[in-house]
Amino acid sequence: MTDWKLSKTYDSTSGEVRWDRFGETDKDPVVLLHGTPFSSYVWRSIAHSLAHHHQVFVWDMPGYGSSEKTEGQDVSLSAQGRVFTELLAHWGLTEPAVIAHDFGGAVALRAHLLHNARYRKLALVDPVALAPWGSPFFRLVGQYSTVFGQLPPALHRALVREYVSSASSPGLHPASLDWLVEPWLGEGGQAAFYRQIAQADQRYTDEIQDRYSTIDIPVLVCWGADDAWIPVAKGHELASRIPGARLRLIPAAGHLVQEDAPAELIAALIAFLHDLS
Repeated sequence: MTDWKLSKTYDSTSGEVRWDRFGETDKDPVVLLHGTPFSSYVWRSIAHSLAHHHQVFVWDMPGYGSSEKTEGQDVSLSAQGRVFTELLAHWGLTEPAVIAHDFGGAVALRAHLLHNARYRKLALVDPVALAPWGSPFFRLVGQYSTVFGQLPPALHRALVREYVSSASSPGLHPASLDWLVEPWLGEGGQAAFYRQIAQADQRYTDEIQDRYSTIDIPVLVCWGADDAWIPVAKGHELASRIPGARLRLIPAAGHLVQEDAPAELIAALIAFLHDLS
């Protein structure tokens, strides 16, 4: 899909957010959250599949994808949790089903546990949720983000392509890789890439990690069995911390399950949303 564009905007407390909606407005709502360093593009196939039976909301977080990227912008997990809560109110959603990947998982959890955002169900796909997190590369860039931000554009582009590629187990289609990398190119995109890593801080999940045992809605934890970014052991641990949570491992998939095994993932999500398993 080469025409993924978000047609709507919302002026959030952390800058302009691009978003869109698919499906009939009288259907049960589902909201999709992307992770880092990605955008709503990773949900394109899932969003259109779910839209046959749901009203589906997608958005690019501030500082990501097609949303606003500005110097000094707050793109931390704390800010994203607040923005997501704002968006739910803007959309008029009181108890949507929420599906969140990677960093988006922490955003959804913070909104629910700290800002009283209510969900009907919550599906977490390879989420950032438990300490410790952050690969050695991620921590290095975070520590020296100012230095990395001065890389020549060609070297920066090569670094981002290699980093994004490593999120897939079988390898990304070249067109998909181009789409995922493009928002981080150019002067504004390069600065935004290192800004979001510099502001990533484990304390934002430390604040909520002990509250997972209080979650009392249906929760599905999906995990790529070949995830090289966050080990599958974290999936087992997270599911054990949330009462009644179910764990679904997706074979032959890395961290970007949406790209590596979209059919397996959509089957698991539909079964969860419609109480088929």
